[in-house]
Amino acid sequence: MIAIKTESKMNKVTIEEIKAKKGKGKITMLTCYDYSFAKALDESCVDIILVGDSLANVVLGLKETNKVSITEMLNHTKAVAKAITRSLVVADMPYISYQKNPKKCLYYAEKFIKAGADAVKIEWFDSCPEVIAKLIKNKIPVMAHVGLTPQTAHLLGGFKVQGKDKESAKRIIRQIKILCSLGVFAIVLECIPYQLSRYITQSIDVPTIGIGAGKFCTGQVLVLYDVLGLYKRITPKFVRAYADFSLQTKKAATKFMEDVKSGQFPAAQESFSINKKEWKKMFAELKQSKDKSKNKRLFA
Repeated sequence: MIAIKTESKMNKVTIEEIKAKKGKGKITMLTCYDYSFAKALDESCVDIILVGDSLANVVLGLKETNKVSITEMLNHTKAVAKAITRSLVVADMPYISYQKNPKKCLYYAEKFIKAGADAVKIEWFDSCPEVIAKLIKNKIPVMAHVGLTPQTAHLLGGFKVQGKDKESAKRIIRQIKILCSLGVFAIVLECIPYQLSRYITQSIDVPTIGIGAGKFCTGQVLVLYDVLGLYKRITPKFVRAYADFSLQTKKAATKFMEDVKSGQFPAAQESFSINKKEWKKMFAELKQSKDKSKNKRLFA
C-alpha cells in the first residue's frame, strides 16, 4: 500500500534546496495545468511543479507545443500558483515569448513571475545563451532544457532521441557547459541515451532532471496526463502510467448517464427540500396566482 504524503504546511521549496539535491537525493517534477491537480500534487509533496507547454497537447489538443499562446500559458500558471503552498513552480516560456523575439524575453519572463511562477524554463535554441544571461542578470531563475527540444523538434529531424552519435553528443555537452557557466539552477535532459546523461550528470554541479534520459539523472519529470493515463494520442517509450484515469472517467460518465436515465440520480441525499407545511402554503398561493395562463399546465 502506498503512503500518501499530505504535509501541505511544509516550508516552500526553494531554488537553493533544488540545487542542494545534487548528489544528495532525487528531485521529483511533474507537469500541471490547473488548480485542482496542482493542489493534489502540492499536498503529495512533489518537489517541482512544471506548468509545461505540453498544455498545448494534453489540454488544448494542439499537435505542437510551439503553438500555445503566451496568454494561455499565463492563465494556467496563475491557476496552478493559486493552489501551491510547498512545491516550486516553474513555468515553461512558450516559443513565441523568447524564441520568436529574443529581445522581449525579459518582458514576458517577468509576466510569468508575476503570475506566480518561481522560475522559468528555457529550451535550447540559437540565441539561448543571450536570453538566459539576460534573465539571470535580472534575478529570474532559469531551468534549461537540452536534448530533444519539442518547441524546435522540426530542426532536429522530428521527435527522435538525440546524442546517439559522437557529433550530436558533443553538441549537447557543449550546450551543457555554456548553461552551467550562465548559472541555470537545473537542466532538463530529454530523450538522450542514459550513458550520455550519466556522464553529464557526473560531470557538472548543476542538477539534471531526466525525461527519457535514464535513471542516472538527479531527478525525473513526466507529464501528469501520461502518469494518470489520461492522454492516449501518443505514448512515448519513456512514459510509465501509474493509473488509467481515461478508463475511470469513461466508467464514471457511463454510470452517471445510466443513473440519470433510470431515475437513480439525483436521489434524496442529493436533493433539497422545504418544510411540508411551508410547501403546502406556498403551493396554495401559487395555484391562486393571477397569471392562470402560465400556471394552468403546471398545476393541471
